[in-house]
Amino acid sequence: MNTAAATPERPLVLIVDDDEAVRLALQELMFSVGLDAAGFASARELLDTALPDRSGCMVLDVRLPGTSGLDLQQQLASNGKTKPIVFLTGHGDIPMTVQAMKAGAVDFLTKPVRDQTLLDAVTAGIERDVAQRAQARVARLHVDHHKSLTRRERQVLHAVALGRFNKQIAYELGISEVTVKLHRSNVMKKMHASSVGELIRAWESLPAELREGEPT
Repeated sequence: MNTAAATPERPLVLIVDDDEAVRLALQELMFSVGLDAAGFASARELLDTALPDRSGCMVLDVRLPGTSGLDLQQQLASNGKTKPIVFLTGHGDIPMTVQAMKAGAVDFLTKPVRDQTLLDAVTAGIERDVAQRAQARVARLHVDHHKSLTRRERQVLHAVALGRFNKQIAYELGISEVTVKLHRSNVMKKMHASSVGELIRAWESLPAELREGEPT
């Protein structure tokens, strides 16, 4: 990997291309518009590097030594790493493009490419990553709030998320409507929700294992 002095608050563009001249040229292009960039000669070099937790995107060549760019895309996705990817290749074809885009690539560009076209794609990738990271932070907060709920409060939250009325929840849980209202109020406070709509959105952001594993 080669990179210039990094500035943590700036986006970081990860460039994977086995052509050193191309890597260096792309890095210089990123630096010229105020982005940090790091270059890698192969997918393995990228995977073996401890990368900082920063917003950004990847620019990947399709044909790489060892693991191809498309294979790297699949490997990263299977590991839960959703950093947006811009493919840049001199050997693209329609099936390859379709495969990459279906798997979530931001764009699939063919060399030679105009600097502005590439920068526009990189900007779109960074914007997507910033949004994904913000959503992930909110989801983590909701998980932390969910942990503070009692077992009964989680049951009530689950029922509210399913659209149950207080009377139905009371019947299903064998408690009074007054008690249900008390639990609902506590749930709203602990989940930092000002409305039922906010509460349901918080519920929907929870990992599936939490939503599906609710006590009954």
